[in-house]
Amino acid sequence: MVDYYEVLGVRPTASLQGIKKSFRKKVKEQHPDLRKTAEDSQRNIRLLIQAYKVLSNPESRAQYDRSHHFLRRAEERFDYREFLKNRTDDLDSQAKLIFFDLLHDRSADAAELYERLTRESGFAIEEHLDREDFMDCAYLLSEIYEERGELDRAFELLRRIAELELEKPYFKHFFYEVTRRLQSIVCLKMRGAQALDSLLGLSELSLPKRFVAALFLRAAEIYLGMNNPGYASSYLDRALALERRVAGAAKLKAKLTRFEESLSLP
Repeated sequence: MVDYYEVLGVRPTASLQGIKKSFRKKVKEQHPDLRKTAEDSQRNIRLLIQAYKVLSNPESRAQYDRSHHFLRRAEERFDYREFLKNRTDDLDSQAKLIFFDLLHDRSADAAELYERLTRESGFAIEEHLDREDFMDCAYLLSEIYEERGELDRAFELLRRIAELELEKPYFKHFFYEVTRRLQSIVCLKMRGAQALDSLLGLSELSLPKRFVAALFLRAAEIYLGMNNPGYASSYLDRALALERRVAGAAKLKAKLTRFEESLSLP
């Protein structure tokens, strides 16, 4: 009998966030370069996906627990969260508490502690977690801030993940989601100077050409909106140099042409 909790490496008391995080980590471990054969990798991934589908759905998880007689109760002998919470003078423990709360459906508590420590002590959470835990923690924090509309905070956390990923892959199959969210924030949600500063800084990273082309196109749109056709034309050209068929380029070029023509009218 397959124990799906054991497959994902979580306890029967694990939260949905904990299951998601462990699933993501386990899939990364199945990269073909780390396995004996591709067949091993494919077989293990299929089992992970099967376990994740069951345990990530509340109804199927409840049915699975009943049929397999799992007792989902909190540990009575040792309260790890309380242990971390009481170690207020140890920033490593406070960083772990933030991450723990993010994985156990206490996102408001995690964000509150993160913001207080950052405000009071110049706390840099990256210095108090190992690299992989920081990247997962930063991703979960960025989701909170994006939902709140605090786009600068979300952007900075995701950008740092991108920098670390480019130095040494960790997110692998999931890195597309990081870049997709970055593009959504800077190209669709941010406005004006805020968007411009963020996307130009992001374009300096060694990200896929299509992604950078979309950033340059958005920069061109912003500059045109600021009545600066020179910079708009320059960034449009840079976008097309990277990706000849970047979406929206033809429409922007026509708009730029009309704008320039209007300037030449007597």
